[in-house]
Amino acid sequence: MKKLLLWCSLIACVCFANTIKAQPNGLLTDINYQGPPLTTNTAKPYSITAGLGGRHLSVWASHGKYYEAKQDSWQWQRPALFGTNEDLFTPTIVLPYLIPMLEKSGAIVLSPRERDLQPEEVIVDNDSENHLQYKETNGLQQWRKTSISGFANPKTIYIEGENVFKMGTARMAQGVEQEEERSEIVFMPQINNEGEKAVYVCYQSLPESTNKAQYTVYHKGQATTFNVNQRMGGGTWVYLGTFDFGKGCSKNNCVVLNNVCSQTSVVTADAVRFGGGMGNIRRGGSTSGLPRALEGARYAAQWYGAPLEVYSSKDGRDDYGDDVNARPLITNWWAGGSVFLPTKPGLGIPIELCLGIHSDAGVDRQSKNIVGSLAICTSNFNDGRLATGVTRNLSLKFAENMLNTVHHDLKRKFGRWEVRELIDRNYSETRMPEIPSVILETLSHQNFPDMRLGHDPNFKFVLARAVYKSVLRFLCNQHETKAVVSPLTPSNFHINYLHDGKIKLGWCETKDELEPTAKPTAYILYTAVDSSGFDNGLMVKQNEFEMTLPPYKTHHFKVAAVNQGGESFTSQILSAHYNPEATSTIMVIDGFDRLSPPAIISSPQRQGFDLNYDIGIGLGLQSPWVGRQQNFNKWAAGVDGWQGLGYSDASLEGQLVAGNSLNSAQTHVEDIAAIGKYNVVSASMKAIEQGLCKLSHYDCVDIALGLQRNEALATVNYKTFTPSAQKLLRNYAHNHGKLIASGAYVGSDMRDSVEQVFMADVFKIAFDGAIKTDTLLANIRPLVSETVSITCDSIVALLYKSPNAMHYAPTMVDVLTPLGNAITGYRYPGWGAASVVYIDDKQKTHIFGFPLECIKDQADRRRIMAETINTLMNNN
Repeated sequence: MKKLLLWCSLIACVCFANTIKAQPNGLLTDINYQGPPLTTNTAKPYSITAGLGGRHLSVWASHGKYYEAKQDSWQWQRPALFGTNEDLFTPTIVLPYLIPMLEKSGAIVLSPRERDLQPEEVIVDNDSENHLQYKETNGLQQWRKTSISGFANPKTIYIEGENVFKMGTARMAQGVEQEEERSEIVFMPQINNEGEKAVYVCYQSLPESTNKAQYTVYHKGQATTFNVNQRMGGGTWVYLGTFDFGKGCSKNNCVVLNNVCSQTSVVTADAVRFGGGMGNIRRGGSTSGLPRALEGARYAAQWYGAPLEVYSSKDGRDDYGDDVNARPLITNWWAGGSVFLPTKPGLGIPIELCLGIHSDAGVDRQSKNIVGSLAICTSNFNDGRLATGVTRNLSLKFAENMLNTVHHDLKRKFGRWEVRELIDRNYSETRMPEIPSVILETLSHQNFPDMRLGHDPNFKFVLARAVYKSVLRFLCNQHETKAVVSPLTPSNFHINYLHDGKIKLGWCETKDELEPTAKPTAYILYTAVDSSGFDNGLMVKQNEFEMTLPPYKTHHFKVAAVNQGGESFTSQILSAHYNPEATSTIMVIDGFDRLSPPAIISSPQRQGFDLNYDIGIGLGLQSPWVGRQQNFNKWAAGVDGWQGLGYSDASLEGQLVAGNSLNSAQTHVEDIAAIGKYNVVSASMKAIEQGLCKLSHYDCVDIALGLQRNEALATVNYKTFTPSAQKLLRNYAHNHGKLIASGAYVGSDMRDSVEQVFMADVFKIAFDGAIKTDTLLANIRPLVSETVSITCDSIVALLYKSPNAMHYAPTMVDVLTPLGNAITGYRYPGWGAASVVYIDDKQKTHIFGFPLECIKDQADRRRIMAETINTLMNNN
């Protein structure tokens, strides 16, 4: 029998070899997967016809922490320089920017490294004894046990060779075509921490499996439905998406699988995973102690159910080598058996391109010139052919085009960028994949001029977009299809209150100076109500939308632009609230859109980043830092160890850092709505500056400035009060306006003579220095004095004041000095003024030297907001 199978295999290989010879060089048009993709979000209100729809990619961010057997310790692949290392730096490009861009263009992206930074992980499985979390309901067809083993999670820690996808059982049910006959399984997690978590499902791929298994994810009450092609991907974790879940165990936060499909097919069910989790693979005598997303692909591959030979190609003796090989080998395992890798066994997922995003060493000894980017591919292997028979020169072509696009875009946006070379050599990471593959060495993490840009989120966005455009054009060219680049995020988002609960939302197209095809054809307006999750969006053809708010409900909105090529990132969140008993309407201005590197030091003698003064602000939750820079000696560039420029400690290793979630207005609107006396709407500061909202139409204006500030050495201007804003606010304040402003840099960012005159004229303050927040004990107190006209209870409000996973934290706050008849409203310990109040017959203002939304306790924050607004509104 074995001989017969061997001969059959040889005959198949010969037949396939003959097919190989017929394949054209340099094109994949004759090798194309056209069936249902691995996953399809059926809730999207648009379709992608000129993007990456249905294309499957493997994308990863360089290395991760690994176990070094010789030293019996867990180590990073690169040393700590300029506050970070390669293993932590590259995920700040790939996770918040590159992968979402590819997915918004329609691609299905698999990552050999865990993509979700959340340390919490909740698994709901049929093998669990918790029947509250896992519940089967039988309709016409009953759920029954499959004949092969499935996933189970009987332990908290695993060792090499253990495969959780062979430790349990799985379920299956015959398909039904009528909804009323459906059977279903509810996977309801017990979530300890509210917030965003990735959702993964697993199942088994059987000969009769459906290509349309319907999963519905309920996230804070909203439903998003996916079709999963269970004919591929069985026996591993399949990513559906990342969703915002509430705390607890509720049907508002769960996943439901049903068996509505062709009655000749079966639906299989195994576990559902919520969150990325902590590393759980023991090497030597310990785990890494870090979130799984910070570990190498070697350990994720084992947790994903990959065979031993995928993640232990060095027989467990060299985890670093295993990790390097695991990335291409798990890609081959995923793709094996598909049209793009028919010669190897695997899960049948039609992955047709893989890309590793790295940074590398290299330094300009004068520390003034950019080292720049290089790309790596391997074209001279296996007679220059890939598994499908097409030329390996595809990788070379892709690498060349990507380098050109990266160079063009970065030079256009930032004035300078360098390309080092295109390396075509035998690297395992580009040799071992049986599909086109490239490594992009984005920049030199050892070189300060590179990292000065590299730490800037605006740079990361442009870099990632250049890579996304390269992938798009390469694959569309290969398949001879039209390529349209997805649009940029709409700008000038705003909400105007009309009357009787009616509001008008508006926004503007953002033109892409680098890409003429990136024009929106429509917009997607996403809505959430009160504490529910965002819906799946409403397509709007124009750049405005009117609606009537129901009473006493707070609505939250964000908007994205779409075209044939895909969807943009969403705007900041704006909110509105209608109270039919209100006689006044308040406008909240979101003035915090800053995305910035940490404080830059650049002088003839010193270079680097001062994370103690300003740790910077990224997009959303990230883990970018290994520690604080210790050596700033410019003339030690390129020196190894603690004596070298950029040397950093490990004080921030594993720390998740919340950045700008673009939701400051949401917090302020919710807090004002809780007062129960006012209508509230909101707008971006840029929309106000463009005159899209008339401040005179509102009884009070509350400006949330967060960590907004301008930095001379940054690439983007994030001024608190621009000249145009100053003009509008001065006019509003002098015409009986009631004005509130809060932010960590309201005084320190307004230092020249004209700006100081504005602050004195409008807010009646002078800047009196800044305080490091890590020196504050009780943070914010009321001023106990008979001269205070603002009513204050005995509030002690604690601020977020150090990097954390919950909320961005100011490292500095401003001390303000009252001028004229202005008085101190709240104080810091030591009696420094944390806020200043000014009330007379013509203008009423209250300005805070810290962000109100950074008060930890909601009750304290809302009490301060209520006292502030009521004091201004009641002194008419």
